[in-house]
Amino acid sequence: MKSLTRRALVEFIGTGLLLAVVIGSGVMAERLAGGNVALALLANALATVGGLYVLIVVFGPASGAHFNPSVSLAMAALGRLPRLDLIAYGCAQLLGAMAGAWLAHAMFDLPLLQVSAKVRSGPGQWLAEGVATAGLLIVILRTPPSRVAAAVAAYIGAAYWFTASTSFANPAAVVGRMLSDTFAGISPPSAPAFIAAELAGAGVALALHGWLGPDTPLAQDPARPDHHG
Repeated sequence: MKSLTRRALVEFIGTGLLLAVVIGSGVMAERLAGGNVALALLANALATVGGLYVLIVVFGPASGAHFNPSVSLAMAALGRLPRLDLIAYGCAQLLGAMAGAWLAHAMFDLPLLQVSAKVRSGPGQWLAEGVATAGLLIVILRTPPSRVAAAVAAYIGAAYWFTASTSFANPAAVVGRMLSDTFAGISPPSAPAFIAAELAGAGVALALHGWLGPDTPLAQDPARPDHHG
């Protein structure tokens, strides 16, 4: 239990820092971009890529660096994460995402408690979230362990731009960003469809992973941490 408590705490910290990076860089980007939304999104994406890579490298050995309930659910479905661990990870990730949003607000002297008014809705965005999450899980499941951190960070950076939703790909991130009325926010009415699309995308990824067959020898390494972003 002590080991699980430690790993859950790592997931809390890592998810919190990830949301602080996403939201904080969005605030800074919007302030400095002078109304240029494309430039703000580029800055937000670059900061997320760098922050995500570092967080995976730092926390991967301690908890697997999931930082994402979709990732933890996929690992549980594959028998890589016990049910008790899944519950602990999920709770830690959701609480960490909320704490990360508040941390970002505090750093930029914004009101801590906010609710986003930014509507993100429509079939295109829901499809984009499914695609973003499915792609993320395939990258995690199929990439050799020594390259997972770079591959995940690169994929998320690309998905900021090739998906209509800017690639949340993470139910915990949706919750955290729902509590931030900033550049990276999402309104509460928009959140359930995003989360449903992400979970559906995770299911598609698991099916595709099974259809593709066994992992490569490197990916079968039992010492491999199961990473995310």
